[in-house]
Amino acid sequence: MDPYAWQLPLLFVVGVVAGILNILAGGGSLLTLPLLIFMGLPSAVANGTNRVAILCQNIFAMRGFSKRGMLPWKLALLCTPPALLGSWVGANLAINIDDQMFKRVLAVIMIGVMIFTAVDPMKRFRQDSIELNLWRKIILIIAFFGIGIYGGFVQAGVGFIVITVMLLNGLDLVRINAIKVFVVFAYTFIALGVFIYHGQVDYSLGFALAAGNSVGGMVGSKLAVDKGHDWIKKVVTVTVLVFALKLLLF
Repeated sequence: MDPYAWQLPLLFVVGVVAGILNILAGGGSLLTLPLLIFMGLPSAVANGTNRVAILCQNIFAMRGFSKRGMLPWKLALLCTPPALLGSWVGANLAINIDDQMFKRVLAVIMIGVMIFTAVDPMKRFRQDSIELNLWRKIILIIAFFGIGIYGGFVQAGVGFIVITVMLLNGLDLVRINAIKVFVVFAYTFIALGVFIYHGQVDYSLGFALAAGNSVGGMVGSKLAVDKGHDWIKKVVTVTVLVFALKLLLF
């Protein structure tokens, strides 16, 4: 039996779920990466193949947020250049370095995000737009350079890190998710290019997964705008707890 007969439909279904999770919170790659490895791909190839889906997913999600007027372009464009540079560094590291240590660190980050979103200390400061003073710009540039490195290296859970950074700036989760989609879309071009250059992409599996992620991206962006901040906060909290326990215990 041709393995693609079951692999491609399964990747599509899992991709839909992962796409919705990625847009609403993050962690969808914690479903897709293990699945790709289970299908026999080496870790580096699974990592590269997953980027095809991430890129396609964010094209559709970004269109959804922009169409609904929920994308703060000025802030998104500020955060993107350092993330692009960081993703090139991270993707080159991912070609040869094992990511097990980063998964353990990610679990701790996830728990931190869960606590932060549950307490929501920035709620009273949240506003539709924020003042980009010099210090805030510097902090965002440094933070998104680090986000780019992590996203270029492993991608899984990068949404949780973006959420934490942007919550500290008083933005609501709908606009945070819009910025996250834009930045991840941009730096994935760089990361995917590195993996393609090193021959670490399986295009058949990647495009099957991309089809599912794209559907999930469209659904996720609509849910994010329609349901609003408080509903997304609940999704983030539950998702973080499940994935953190998975990383720590398995």
